[in-house]
Amino acid sequence: MSTAAADARRVARDITRRHDENFPVAFLLLPRDLRADMRALFAFCRTVDDVGDSWAGDRSIALDEFELDLHRCWEGTPGDPRLRALAVTVRRHAMDPDPFLRLLDANRIDQRQSRWATYADLIDYCHHSATPVGEMVLAVLGHRDAERIALSDHTCVGLQLVNFWQDISRDLADNNRIYLPAEDMERFGVAEADLARPGANEATRALVAFQVARARAELVAGASLAERVTWRARPDLRMFTAGGLALCDAIARQGYDTLAHRPAPGRLGRARIALDVILGLLRRSR
Repeated sequence: MSTAAADARRVARDITRRHDENFPVAFLLLPRDLRADMRALFAFCRTVDDVGDSWAGDRSIALDEFELDLHRCWEGTPGDPRLRALAVTVRRHAMDPDPFLRLLDANRIDQRQSRWATYADLIDYCHHSATPVGEMVLAVLGHRDAERIALSDHTCVGLQLVNFWQDISRDLADNNRIYLPAEDMERFGVAEADLARPGANEATRALVAFQVARARAELVAGASLAERVTWRARPDLRMFTAGGLALCDAIARQGYDTLAHRPAPGRLGRARIALDVILGLLRRSR
């Protein structure tokens, strides 16, 4: 590996360390080169989200420029060091550009759309904003079959959905976004003004409970993916699912009121989830 590529991978590693709450185990059991690949993926995803959510200038133009540089991962040498790290990964694993481009498109959607009419519309958005990440991870692990991708899609959709229901107040206040489908808000009698309250009324609690059940079902549907990958990646995949289910439980314990208080596991909660996963794996190995 060239010095430039090694330097780029160090940039990706540093980004991962700064955002360790989103990369809880960092695939520590994987061989070193695969861990570096996972960090390159995370750095890419983190950068795309930052451009789409917090770029100071014209975000659509910034996303277009980033996409032009992204194509150089396959066609040349990217200028951005995070993409130079990614270039090593996509070439090593002959990865398809599609999931990377879909993730960029999700952030373009964010620039022009802040409401979703139906649940089907929201799921389609998740297939841009969430499922590409699972496909990237599976490709690095050497899997491209439809069965594993379908299980990964369930997991990623479930995680995305429960994060939406965790952040209802934050998304509305910070970005004027409401991910609750309009058809469901109408069904439960919830108005947009209800979501700006300091606490959820009974209708909003019922709506959130309904959506959390959907997220939980997706997470359960994808849980067996961990049994279909190398044992070295199983703790991470189990932890993603366990973390999502734990968040569903935390929302339920609050009476499905995420307006008054945003549920979050914190470092202690993440450590507890990790311990439960490890103990579960040990029990299965006996």
